[in-house]
Order: sequence, then C-alpha cells, then structure tokens
Amino acid sequence: MKKEVRIFFTALMFFTRIPCPKWVDHSEEYLNKSSRYFPMVGILVGSISALFFYGFQFILPKEIALLLSMAASILTTGAFHEDGFADVCDGFGGGWTKEKILLIMKDSRLGTYGVIGIGLMLLLKWTSLNYLPTETIVITLIAGHAISRLNAVSLIFTDEYAREDDTSKTKPLATKMSTGGLAFAIITGLLPLLLFATVYVWITLVPLLLVRWYFSGYFKKWIGGYTGDCLGAVQQVSEVVFYLSLLVIFKYAN
Repeated sequence: MKKEVRIFFTALMFFTRIPCPKWVDHSEEYLNKSSRYFPMVGILVGSISALFFYGFQFILPKEIALLLSMAASILTTGAFHEDGFADVCDGFGGGWTKEKILLIMKDSRLGTYGVIGIGLMLLLKWTSLNYLPTETIVITLIAGHAISRLNAVSLIFTDEYAREDDTSKTKPLATKMSTGGLAFAIITGLLPLLLFATVYVWITLVPLLLVRWYFSGYFKKWIGGYTGDCLGAVQQVSEVVFYLSLLVIFKYAN
C-alpha cells in the first residue's frame, strides 16, 4: 500500500503543482507505474475546477464562473497540457521532417501556430461549456478531465515513444504501461460518466476513440510515435471533443 501511495503521489507531482511529500521524486520506475493514475489525477483536477465553478456561479455570471474554473485547472496543472498542445501546433505546423518537428517542439519559445492554436482551443472549450446546461457543468468538468487523460495516456500502452536521444525536454515522461495499469486507468477514467443522468453520455466514447485513432496514426506517420507534448495535445483535443459531444447529445438525445 505504501508503494502505491508513492506511485500515486508521483503521478500527482508529474501532472500538477499540488504540493507532494518530499520523499516523492521522478524515479523512472515509479513514473512508468504512475501512468495508471493519470485519469485519477484528472478527477482531482476536474473536481478543483468544478468547485470553483460551483462556488462562483452563485455570485457571478455563469460565463465568468466558467473562466475562473478554467483558470483554476490551468493553475493546478501549470498549463502542462496546454503547453504540450501549443508545442504540437508549432512543431507539426512548421516542421516537415521528424528531426525538425522534434526540434521545434523542444524550443520553449511559442510560435504563431502555437499562439493561434491554444487561443482557439481555450475559446472553444469555454464556449462549449457555456452552452451546456448549468446543472451538468460540475459533473462535466470532472468527467472531461478524467476521460481526456485516459484517451491520452492509452497511447503509452499501444504506441512507441518517439524520442530516444537528448532531444527530449528535461521534464520526465512515463513511457511504459502494463495491461493491468491500462485496465485501472480505463476504470477510473470512465467512472465519472456514471454520474450523468442519461445513458447517452456513453456515445461520447465514439468521437473520443476517433480522436485517439487519428492522432495515433498522425504521430506515427510524422515522428514514429508520441512525445510528452503529443500526449498533452491529445488530452486537450479530447477534452474539447467530449464537451462538444455532450452538446450534441443534450440537444438531440434527450
């Protein structure tokens, strides 16, 4: 049990800025095992975001409460996934070879593709949440953060890590995942869907699997696999696709 607690805290330290015990580090062994806890960390991040929305909706307009909830999740993760999405926009937008794409993604500076991409992504995220029924947003935030991380982390199980040299960034990355770890991630990633009142919410798995299939093939084609930035991009896109899918479901399936 103590070992599992350490593995969980490794995931928490890896994915968020939430303070962790000093005895937690970025051990490669624990980091790879911690990948199964990524959706659980998503539940925690989503809960923090949902708590901000729930509290502020009583004293501020819904639109502002949503912005504050998004800001809370970004501060909690240190814009970890947003940074990855922006780097992917820059890398694949400006690079035409594997070496060039990886080099651009390594660069800490933000380019035109990244600025436009992350701006549109955040706007689309806020707009889609704003159009959802207010009474569903708390559950939606929790579920969206969990299931989007499941979609991203599942690539670790099926795909190859694209960087095998010193071109990788200094921040660590889990590059292995066991079958048992994947099963645990699937259970925790899908668990928040049970909170919805409608069974039609499970339809969202179809577009999410399409997102996973597309990006897996796209990354393999251009760089031979995934990087940490690629996982961040898949998480961001999956989160927005989940929200958009719910919009369609609530409009036509109820």
